[in-house]
Amino acid sequence: MPRASEIKKNSAVEYEGRVYFVKDIERSVPQGRAGGSLYRMRMYDVVTGNKIDETFKDSDMLNLADLVRRPATFSYSDGDEYVFMDSEDFTQYSLNREAIADELLFITEDTQGVMVILVSEAPVSLALPPTVELEIEETDPSVKGGSATARTKPARMATGLVVQVPEHISTGDRIKVNVEERKFLSRA
Repeated sequence: MPRASEIKKNSAVEYEGRVYFVKDIERSVPQGRAGGSLYRMRMYDVVTGNKIDETFKDSDMLNLADLVRRPATFSYSDGDEYVFMDSEDFTQYSLNREAIADELLFITEDTQGVMVILVSEAPVSLALPPTVELEIEETDPSVKGGSATARTKPARMATGLVVQVPEHISTGDRIKVNVEERKFLSRA
């Protein structure tokens, strides 16, 4: 069991019976106290995605969660269940639409770099690569001789995701999208 001072960003910890990802850590040293540093951690629930902020003394003990990431590809959907297949041993993982609603905006059958996150051998969520390639399903026609300013227009992907793209991009183009910021990066 590591102390709070030994926990790093993107670790998975058990806290109050739930598993959390540690996304941010702020260290502070209170003045005039005999105690040590305080660690304020912003954590996200692995299952629900809910955010909590907790403060720990450097001597507090935390449990690291038994968390496994497995490379997988999207296989098919059956109603509200989405099935992903392990890229190495072909195990099938079934996840409910509600648990992965945000991630589904970035996933097609050919999306590479998807990881299924398992807690105690049960699939709970997905980890996406930093960028994904998607095809534009619908956007306004490109304007010839547009202005010198970098104007953008909305483009809808086949997955339902809408991002702002430059005016010269048209329907049917494949583009790279930053997953974290939901922004257009470049043509694929």
